[in-house]
Order: sequence, then C-alpha cells, then structure tokens
Amino acid sequence: MASHIVGYPRMGPKRELKFALESFWDGKSTAEDLQKVSADIRSGIWKQMSEAGTKYIPSNTFAHYDQVLDTTAMLGAVPPRYGYTSGEIGLDVYFSMARGNASVPAMEMTKWFDTNYHYIVPELGPDVKFSYASHKAVNEYKEAKALGVDTVPVLVGPVSYLLLSKAAKGVEKSFDLLSLLPKILPVYKEVITELKAAGATWIQLDEPVLVMDLEGHKLQAFTGAYAELESTLSGLNVLVETYFADIPAEAYKTLTSLKGVTAFGFDLVRGTKTLDLVKAGFPEGKCLFAGVVDGRNIWANDFAASLSTLEALEGVVGKDKLVVSTSCSLLHTAVDLVNETKLDDEIKSWLAFAAQKIVEVNALAKALAGQKDEALFSANSAALASRRSSPRVTNEGVQKAAAALKGSDHRRATNVSARLDAQQKKLNLPILPTTTIGSFPQTVELRRVRREYKAKKVSEEDYVKAMKEEIKKVVDLQEELDIDVLVHGEPERNDMVEYFGEQLSGFAFTANGWVQSYGSRCVKPPVIYGDVSRPKAMTVFWSAMAQSMTSRPMKGMLTGPVTILNWSFVRNDQPRHETCYQIALAIKDEVEDLEKGGINVIQIDEAALREGLPLRKSEHAFYLDWAVHSFRITNCGVQDTTQIHTHMCYSHFNDIIHSIIDMDADVITIENSRSDEKLLSVFREGVKYGAGIGPGVYDIHSPRIPSSEEIADRVNKMLAVLEQNILWVNPDCGLKTRKYTEVKPALKNMVDAAKLIRSQLASAK
Repeated sequence: MASHIVGYPRMGPKRELKFALESFWDGKSTAEDLQKVSADIRSGIWKQMSEAGTKYIPSNTFAHYDQVLDTTAMLGAVPPRYGYTSGEIGLDVYFSMARGNASVPAMEMTKWFDTNYHYIVPELGPDVKFSYASHKAVNEYKEAKALGVDTVPVLVGPVSYLLLSKAAKGVEKSFDLLSLLPKILPVYKEVITELKAAGATWIQLDEPVLVMDLEGHKLQAFTGAYAELESTLSGLNVLVETYFADIPAEAYKTLTSLKGVTAFGFDLVRGTKTLDLVKAGFPEGKCLFAGVVDGRNIWANDFAASLSTLEALEGVVGKDKLVVSTSCSLLHTAVDLVNETKLDDEIKSWLAFAAQKIVEVNALAKALAGQKDEALFSANSAALASRRSSPRVTNEGVQKAAAALKGSDHRRATNVSARLDAQQKKLNLPILPTTTIGSFPQTVELRRVRREYKAKKVSEEDYVKAMKEEIKKVVDLQEELDIDVLVHGEPERNDMVEYFGEQLSGFAFTANGWVQSYGSRCVKPPVIYGDVSRPKAMTVFWSAMAQSMTSRPMKGMLTGPVTILNWSFVRNDQPRHETCYQIALAIKDEVEDLEKGGINVIQIDEAALREGLPLRKSEHAFYLDWAVHSFRITNCGVQDTTQIHTHMCYSHFNDIIHSIIDMDADVITIENSRSDEKLLSVFREGVKYGAGIGPGVYDIHSPRIPSSEEIADRVNKMLAVLEQNILWVNPDCGLKTRKYTEVKPALKNMVDAAKLIRSQLASAK
C-alpha cells in the first residue's frame, strides 16, 4: 500500500506562521522565535502524515515566504541590489528579496500558474553567479529524520525554475533563460549529492511547467537537463511531479523518457485527459503517482469514482507500481476541518481540508491493497448522496434567470467616449484625476469593533456609529489631501470576497479555512455550495452615508463576479461559468440599487479575472468570453452618466488586453508598479484604448513611501503612451494592509505629483 502527498500548507492550523512572521518583521520577536514556530509546524505535519500511514512524506515544502524564493536562495541567485556577496543566505537577505527594505524594492511577485498563490519571480541574466547558498532542503530532511520520519525532499525542478523566471532589469528581453541550465545544474548536483549522503532514498522534483504549451526547444531542455543529472541521481528514486492540468501528449512523451527518473506524478483531477495517455502507454517498470485527491478544492473525494480510476490504472502500470497521491500540493486548500466549529454538520460532511485529504489518500491506498474501510466508504457515499439531493443546493428561480442570459450580449447602450463626455459634464473632474482603489488602513481598534459586533458584544447602533466615525475620518482625510474621487475606506469589510459572500445565498463560511496567498498574507475563501442570489442590498447603506458627507464623487465599491468565483472554493457539480452568471445577476441588482441611491461612480473590482485564465491557450477564448460577459451583465443597465470603474491586479495583461477593452468599463485602474511598466508596453505597441485608465503609480505592497518626484516621473512615462484626457492617478491596490503613517505621506506625494504635472501641462498649452 503506497500513498504520497505532493506538499502541505505551511501556515499552521491557526495561522501560527503568519503571526510569527509578522511579529519578527515588526521587531517584536527574534529569528530564534520564528525558527521555533516553524520547526513546530513542520514536525506537526510530518507526524500527522506518518500516523496516517503515508509512505512518501514530503519535506522542504515548508517555506518562510515562497518555495521559488527558497530555490533562488539555494542557487545563490540574489539580485545585486540586496548586497549579498557569499555564504549561507540568512533571513535578512531572504526577506529583503521578498518584501524590499528601506532602500531597495522587493522582487516581483506573480501568480503561481492559475492559483491564488503568488511566487517571487527570479531575476536572471547572463552574469548571475550561481552558488549553493542555502542548505534548507538538506537541513529539513535531517530535521525530519531526527524525528524518526524518513521524507522525500522536494525541489522545484531546474527547467521549471528557469521558465518561471524573468530577465533582470538591464538584460535583453530576448535573453534565453534556458541558456543558464549549465550554470544551475552544478548546484542541483551538490544539493542532490548532499541529500543522498544524508540518507535520502527518494527525491521529488516539481516540474509543473510541463503542463503548459511548450515549444520543442523547451521540451528538449528537459531531456538535456535530466541526462546531465542522471549520474548524480543514480542510487536515488526520482519522482518528477506535474500538476494543475493534463499534460500535452508531446510533453508526456518527453517526461516519460527522461533519464534517471523512476516515477511520474500527474494531476488526475484537473488532468483527466492524462488518463488516456497513460492507458495508451506507460514506461515499463516505472511508478505512477496518481493524483486523484483534489489539492485545490475542499470537497470530499468521491471514493467510488477514485477507486475505479485507480483500479483501471493498476491494470496498466501494475499493482506495485501505483501510488495514490494528491493532485497537487495541499498548499492551495484549507488546513483542517477539525477547527470548524461553526459550520453545520450537513455542509461539513461534504468537505475535506488538507488534514482530511491525508486520510482520504491513505484510505484509497488501503482499499486498493484490499483493506477497504467499509464504514469510511459508506459514510463517504452517504455524504455525496446528501449533497446531490439537498434542497439547499438548488434554487429554481436562479437557474431560470441564469438560463435566460444566453440570448444577449449585455452591452451598454452607447459607446465609451460618449459616456465619458456625459460623465464629465456631471462629475466635472480635473485632468489626471486622483483616486484610490478602495480600502484604507484597518486599525487594530477597527478590527476589534468589527469582531465584537460579530460576537454580539457590541450593539448594532454602536457598531454603525463606530463605522460612521471611521468613514468620516477617511472622507475628511481625502478632502484634506485634495483627492478628486473619494472612497469610504471599507471599514465594515473583512475581505473583498467574504464580505459579499456573507450576504449572498449559496455561500458558506469557515472559521479557519485560511489559504496562503503570499508571504504571511492568507485568504479565507468562501465555499459556494449552492445556487447564488442576493436577498437584499449589501452596500447601499454605507455608500450613501459616505456620499452624504461630501460634495465630491464617492465611489460605490463592489467585487465583480469573476473575482468572487476565482477567490472562492467553487461547487464542482456544475460548470464554473454557470455559477459565475448567477453571481453576475446578484451584483447587477446591487449596481442598480447603488445608482438609485445617488452613487454616480461605481467600481466593480475584477482583480482576479486574469488568474482564472486556463493554462492552455486552446481554452482561453471560451473562458475570456464568459468572464468578460459576466462583468458586462453587472452594469449593462446603468445610465450613461454613471461611471463604471474596474480594478485589476498582479498579472500579465498584455495577452488579454483585448478582453479587458471588451469589458467596456469607463475607467480601469491596474496594478502596475511591481510589474515595472510591462503594462505600458501594450500601449506603446499601438493598442488603441479610449476609456479612462489608471496604471498604479506606487506599490502599496511595500512599506516604502515614494517621493512626489518619483511618482511624477512615473506619470510622465505614462503620458508618453497614453492621452492626458484618459489618464487617472492612483495607487496600485487597496491600502487596507498599510499603516496611516505610510498612507498619508504617500497619498500627499501622489496628489502633489498630479498637481505638478497638471500645471506643467497647462503652461505647455
């Protein structure tokens, strides 16, 4: 009986790592304190897997920030601005790369494939000096061994590492990252040699880029790299793990003929087509790690279905060559259902978090070995049956309304330039209008009031009074800073998705269902288990209150349907786009109620539109079509004078710019400052864009305060490619996670920069 887990969440069951990191960053605790919390989390995970009977237990999937950054440290590939020269990389250099420091900015962060996790992008070029500079993989293997657990050390594979990197500033964009393989493989060899010496018998190399559309020369790089590693790998069992999609036939051929590799891991949840490739031919004598337990969702596994898949595979690869595994690392799911005291039993019976998935993997492995736990299997089928027939899941009215959408394109009545003219007459904004993205800092006091109101320790009246005071403070601050389009600061909101989900039907919420997004930042995705509808208005009360405090335009603030979908754990019993259309209809009701309530500017955030993009190009058009359509449904009914904004963050937009234009928003604000003007290159290449646009002028994910000169310089760069009458000036994301001591000077500098350039433009006229 053989079972395997690809990787495991690092934050701890109650976010212990988050709190330890933040305490360390704030100077309230020592590196030793942080290392102790980390070691406790790791030993807890290893013990849990070991007690469940897991045969192949991963090590080195823990990280203080990110596994790709760990690899960068292992390879000594520290960008020169961090002043690293040689020796073992310590936490100071590591966290400077991740978060920036007082004098230099952080490295870029981007989506890990199509998940909501972010990795730190390596910055490489022909002059990088690679050296074995972090012994973390070996240290963690030894740490587990000392606890009596023999683990499988996990490394990000060399080819995926390079293909997930970018050319550093000053390096030709056309630089071939794969040309660095001969330079990084010697370091991989040192690491592998040391792991062997420490007693490792298995090693896992994650090569997820194999599921992407790769050109022939990239596939050849795999063949070459593994041939080069073959002699170092000999004497070890080597698993090459892939995940997040099915593997293309060419890549399957390349992968299964790699030298020195013993086993291949596949995601059979999102990669059902891979089954056909395996059935058509699997290399003799090799092992198959079958990812049948979903690492990216929270639904209980369908044991009967998984078992029949596994039995079919057993017929192909042989009984002793099949290992039951997760579809990918469990990093992307919540930690442990045991900590959910508030969820009702019915919904709870439909779910499995990471800890439960370990049990599922082992139950399937036992069943395959002829030791089926009948009680567990019958409970599983009863839970699945209850979910299928539950009246909480189906709402006829919603199903009908969503079905009726099929006939229309849902576009606004007039084109964007006519709408912008009508809006300008009403709003009367200066050129280069300033605004922020929505949230203002959430103080300890504010969070306390919200928490106490939720726990019914504070009356509704006192809660509303506290929120009103906070909104007034935020409005006054923005007026004092002379910002043009205001926001209410969202003091009443915990999270941009959860806040809406709590007011929509078809959603359930966890108490501890946290998932790492980046660094110490965790999100708690809602669970969409049934048809979605909006029982009553959700934000009108707060937005109308805020508008009554000022004569300047106040933005209504909503999260768009695609983002709500992509940032939730979505039901797996109907296509994703059907769920998305249901959410779009609920948001449409809210948009129209805000307009009736006197709100003339409404922002519908689609931060996560890009991240839902399928990994394969052949599936892009269908996704973009329904995603953009869902956005248009939300605001197709408003008047020309109502200005619809949207906001997007953290991604490469260049390939989807035409879909962004097709969303037909009046103004779009885009996270730009950490992707170093990549966005602007689209417009330089002549894409015609007639709507308002606000590429972020400073990075809110860093505590650094940019000067007004620096911001003015950014705005001037934008004016080189964008018309002055459509450009907006704004930070690149919400300010919720920052402190007021950072926000006030940064926004003041932003407004000063806008005014400076306005006067320069006026005198140039």
